[in-house]
Amino acid sequence: MNRKKKKYTKRKKIIIFIACFFLVLITALGSYFAWVFYSSSVSSPPQKYFFIKAGSSYEDVRQALIEQKIISNGTHFDYVAGYYGYKNKIKSGRYEIKDKSSLVSLVKMLKSGKQAPARLTITKIRTREDLAIKLDKTFQLDSITAITFLNNNDSLKSFGLDTNTILTAIIPNSYNFWWESSMPKIISRLKDQADKFWNGERSEKAKKLGLTPNQVYIIASIVEEETNVQDDKGKIASVYINRLQKGINLEACPSVKFALKDFGLKRILFSHLKVASPYNTYINPGLPPGPLCTPSISTIDAVLNSPKTDFLFFAAKSDFKGYSVFATNLSDHQRNARLYQQALDSITRLKNLKKSSEGN
Repeated sequence: MNRKKKKYTKRKKIIIFIACFFLVLITALGSYFAWVFYSSSVSSPPQKYFFIKAGSSYEDVRQALIEQKIISNGTHFDYVAGYYGYKNKIKSGRYEIKDKSSLVSLVKMLKSGKQAPARLTITKIRTREDLAIKLDKTFQLDSITAITFLNNNDSLKSFGLDTNTILTAIIPNSYNFWWESSMPKIISRLKDQADKFWNGERSEKAKKLGLTPNQVYIIASIVEEETNVQDDKGKIASVYINRLQKGINLEACPSVKFALKDFGLKRILFSHLKVASPYNTYINPGLPPGPLCTPSISTIDAVLNSPKTDFLFFAAKSDFKGYSVFATNLSDHQRNARLYQQALDSITRLKNLKKSSEGN
């Protein structure tokens, strides 16, 4: 009996040992997988966002995560992705990666397609090319796709726009889109916001001036390029409205810069005034066919609220503080322009004398 009892005791010990071993093993594996799944193993990339292009495979996503050092272990990612059924449910988009988050939260976000919106912020842009570059930096589409669309009147026709007026659909502001948004969706959204902007009071003010919203926008774009002084914007707008109503060429220097596509031009020479372009308001009557830039809301409102004046001319003040001086006739304007030119020549002479003395 003692022998049997010893044998039974020994067997019991073995069973207990094996049970304990498996319990420890299971606990260790559980801890390991818990660590794999829930530890803070995800690193945010420098730009904070991870992009998945349309048509990407699971391997594309996995490789990109590793290359961008968002994850350090592809095998661990495979475990979690497999467990949550992500491998066959790849969704394109722009995803915000939070530093020190877990693989579980990363996989769940990617699987759900919970994207971070792409924020398009537009201040002042001058050309369709500028807009295409900005869209390229914000969305999945590239600048070639964008400019091809913006240069195609057939593409723009359904929005009531053309290649000249496309920028009138943009009210400078910040807009949230999905990163994969197509050109039609982007322009449609911008045009809808512009239509809302012109609803009601602004539209009525434009009518009272005898102008359409597009005409106000174009005048505002000229004013935007003429001055940074908010107090002068309404009066400058009144000059152009008066000239427009009297059938006098606007003779706006910014229109010449736009025609030449030389926006850094400091002085407009007589030779510049002859450039053949529908945007050159020195040789063409009326407004240019489209805006010279996307004017700020404050400038648009300055045009809509411009005072009634008899001004037909303006020139920069000779004190170089950025303000303008206005005139109702050519004689006074020429005198104002001469005073500014004389002051400018004086400053130039002083600068040259200083350079000369420093050289000696």
